[in-house]
Amino acid sequence: MQNTLSELIRADQEHLIHPLHLAAEHTEPLIFVRGEGALIWDAQGREYIDGLSSLWNVNVGHGRRELAQAAAEQMERLAYTSNYVGSSTEPPIRLAARLVELAYPNLEAVFFASGGAEANESAFKTSRYYWKLRGRPDKVKTIARYHGYHGVTLAAMSATGMPPYWKMFEPRVPGFVHIQPPYRYRWPEPLSDAELAERAAAELERAILAEGPETVAAFIAEPVQGAGGVIVPPDGYFQRVRQICDRYEVLLIADEVITGFCRTGRWFGLEHWGIQPDILSFAKGVTSAYLPLGGIMVSRAIHQAIQDAPPASRFMHAYTYSGHATCCAVALRNLEIMEREGLADRSAVLGQRLLDGLQSLASLPSVGDVRGLGMIAAVELTSDRATRAPFDASVGARLLAEVRRRGLFTRVVVGADRGPIVCLAPPLVATEQQVDRIVEILGEAIPAATA
Repeated sequence: MQNTLSELIRADQEHLIHPLHLAAEHTEPLIFVRGEGALIWDAQGREYIDGLSSLWNVNVGHGRRELAQAAAEQMERLAYTSNYVGSSTEPPIRLAARLVELAYPNLEAVFFASGGAEANESAFKTSRYYWKLRGRPDKVKTIARYHGYHGVTLAAMSATGMPPYWKMFEPRVPGFVHIQPPYRYRWPEPLSDAELAERAAAELERAILAEGPETVAAFIAEPVQGAGGVIVPPDGYFQRVRQICDRYEVLLIADEVITGFCRTGRWFGLEHWGIQPDILSFAKGVTSAYLPLGGIMVSRAIHQAIQDAPPASRFMHAYTYSGHATCCAVALRNLEIMEREGLADRSAVLGQRLLDGLQSLASLPSVGDVRGLGMIAAVELTSDRATRAPFDASVGARLLAEVRRRGLFTRVVVGADRGPIVCLAPPLVATEQQVDRIVEILGEAIPAATA
């Protein structure tokens, strides 16, 4: 196996460009070959807990044969037909209806894409389209938040609030504006939940007024900011955001690519705060990553505008694989598993166990903050608790090596102004023992990496 593995790694290094590619970080890649539940194994037989559901998306765990069977059954019936207007297939019809049943009561219709970035591109275009139909053609800008992640296609990258993603691909698409999120640990002053909610929401109102409400189409926000470091908002924040959006006629886009499908202990993240978006972006957990699928769900008002549009103003937006029958068949079966196994409730209970365990690490001198909601959590490290100064980037690399050496596969966010931050989002089917082991591993790895 060693010769075969060596040849595979060499071919990988010579011919495959990876996301976020840097050759120096790919000298000894892990080649994964198998998974079962919350565990994955590499080509050398080493076992890891999948601490991030691979990329926040294997919600029902690895090795689900009934999802493979759902794909095979649909593939045997039909390879592919266009879902463009004038034709359809059964799986996307059934999936759209099921998603409307599961999601917020005001959402009425679904447009399918292949992933999260395409979903958010669709959300941005749909917000502009809606306002043009309403006779407001100048409402084209989108307000987003720093540390928000919305994808890295050109417009989605421009909405993503992480400058390292911009640097080598600028200029960005015009019309995207960023504000500060309700990031308690990095807020300039200590505040109560109510004060933080008000101050952070006021950032949105100031941005709308500065740009001119007549030019702002939408505000996009993850209910919990995931790839940016698992930033959980205080109660009251999103209620205030909803009020501001309504006041200035700005559409609220909920980017639920990570938070959707039971990840936070509810089917969708904004349910925690009792509000509804105008557009919901989804992907990842809708198929538990067994096949690529994403999309947007839109409110009745937006759907009606699309339905009533005259021929000259039709919805000229499309993807070849929008509503791919096999992907939708897998999603339908995946939703059945989530409902049958009560994974939203399980995520809430197991997520609290994870968060309680991580809180026990707060006594470590380098742990600055622990936060989470449901089965999504983070531990942010600091070199100085008083100043909250970040560690050198090399500490992040050492920490990643230490957790992997102990059998945990996850991501560590590093930046010039913060971190490293260990992000966690295990499969919702992880066992209590596996959750406890994640905490144990971090309890060993953090001192080893920061010594």
